[in-house]
Amino acid sequence: MTSEIVLVLAVIMVVSILLTTEKLRVDIVALLVMVGVAWLGLVTPAQAFSGLSSNAVVAVMAVMILSRGLDHSGVTRYLTGPILKLAGANESRLIALVSATVGTLSGFMQNVGAAALFLPALLKLSRTQRLPLSRLLMPMGFAAILGGTLTMVGSGPLIILNDLLKQRGETPFGLLAVTPIGIALLAGGILYFRVLGKRVLPPSAELPETTPQKELIDAWGLPTSMAFLGIPNGSPLVGRTPESALLWKDYNLHLLALEKEGDILYAPWRHTSFSPGQQLALLGADDDASRFASDFGLENLGKKTTLSQLLQGGEEAGFAELIVRPRATVRGQTLRQIALRRNYAVEPLVTMSGSREERGDFSDTPIAIGDTMVIHGTWANIQALENDRDFVLLTPLEGGVHPRRSPLLALLCFAAGIALALLGVQLSLGLLSGAIAMVLLRVLTIDEAYRAVDWRTVFLLAGLIPLGIAMEETGAAAYIAGNAVDLVHGSHPLLLFLVVGVLSTLFSLFMSNVAATVLLVPLVISMATMAGTDPRPLALLVAVCASNSFVLPTHQVNALLMGPGGYRNRDYIRAGGLMSIVFLAISVPLIYLCYA
Repeated sequence: MTSEIVLVLAVIMVVSILLTTEKLRVDIVALLVMVGVAWLGLVTPAQAFSGLSSNAVVAVMAVMILSRGLDHSGVTRYLTGPILKLAGANESRLIALVSATVGTLSGFMQNVGAAALFLPALLKLSRTQRLPLSRLLMPMGFAAILGGTLTMVGSGPLIILNDLLKQRGETPFGLLAVTPIGIALLAGGILYFRVLGKRVLPPSAELPETTPQKELIDAWGLPTSMAFLGIPNGSPLVGRTPESALLWKDYNLHLLALEKEGDILYAPWRHTSFSPGQQLALLGADDDASRFASDFGLENLGKKTTLSQLLQGGEEAGFAELIVRPRATVRGQTLRQIALRRNYAVEPLVTMSGSREERGDFSDTPIAIGDTMVIHGTWANIQALENDRDFVLLTPLEGGVHPRRSPLLALLCFAAGIALALLGVQLSLGLLSGAIAMVLLRVLTIDEAYRAVDWRTVFLLAGLIPLGIAMEETGAAAYIAGNAVDLVHGSHPLLLFLVVGVLSTLFSLFMSNVAATVLLVPLVISMATMAGTDPRPLALLVAVCASNSFVLPTHQVNALLMGPGGYRNRDYIRAGGLMSIVFLAISVPLIYLCYA
């Protein structure tokens, strides 16, 4: 054993302890690995930083951008509808249905692409059905990884396996040769969460970072309580307007929308007349809304109104913060003069000019350059303000389908990126091309694309890749594999299969699954040849178990879902550790019985 191998093993031990104990954030650990292996002389500086340009890292960044484009263009609406209809409100059924769908797709497309396609949909389902994301994303991610074993083109290790076999004069596997194993693994994964999900998954996992809407509400102290009132015949409010009813001045309420006979008017103009049969959506304190309803004899509708579904779900409307641009044409004018409600159909809630803050009715306050304003409206109407040269919109647009964001274009860009990868183009190149196409076709702005990237995930992957390189360069990987094989030499073949499966699993935790396959396949072929047995089953086991990567969030899919799901390393260790055992318990005996 050389000194370099000793150093690599020491680094692996320290990294394992840090990741398990969570003394430091996972991305900080990864960055320490990146610079540490270079300072120790285990890799060159160029190799240490090669992870930043690796296929896996660029592919994950591209997937994040593509996922944001699908979400913002409204594509996920078409996915959540059928799923909700089939699954209803049953959490177990929903998890099983999504897992089966994603797993099946994973057999014919990249695992991370299948997970990314459903990520926005599950984010939306979590909000609408009040289901914790932590109970949805991990089963879906594990299913995406398991589904990669359904066909010989479902994962990188299986794709490269046939090339490695051809190079050594062995017969390659057919497209569906691995399908029975993949079906058993996917079914086992779904059953695993169906039976043990409540025990191995965290009970709830809030997003580690608050949403832009919550940040805005907390920063400005915005009201979030909505009252839905109906105007009966004979109400004193009939014939009056929001301004003459002193809605802002005396009641401190904001009229967000009016509905009558299915027609909805958002942020009505101050001179809009009230009439019998109208339904009102008011934003403000409950006491103020009750006083307003009592004074004008209004009916409390509760939440049994279309307005409640549209405004409280956050899909149709929300809060936004904007700033008056330099050289804006509205400088010196008032909100009454520019008719903000009539022209843009948004409700102004707060304005701040310098250190002066105004709430309620500030319609006659002159607008100054640099003034900040908080408004409420539909995302489509806020979109119009984003394109206005007088204002700078600071809040990312959410929900809804925006006029310039075509669902068809977004879906075509995503499909094109996946298709390029299936046609043999490198995964990162194909997906990033699709992401750039979204920007060029104005599905997303370039700033929105930058905001879509979770940099913690990027540095997690980029930082651990040099450790895999160090294992290969120093001979540590070959040393570990060789000694493990020597231990079982001459034993029952099933024990040899188990050792190979465990080695593939361990190697895939600290290096890419493709690298683990490239390293181990020649080793097991040589060993099988010396033993006089068919090397193909062992080689297949290596490629299958290279996907047994659940214990740490180092697999691309797990890394992608770690942020949105609010998962910690211990969550993967708890759920992924047992999943890895289930994976080995299914794959090792099946491959031995079916192929050996």
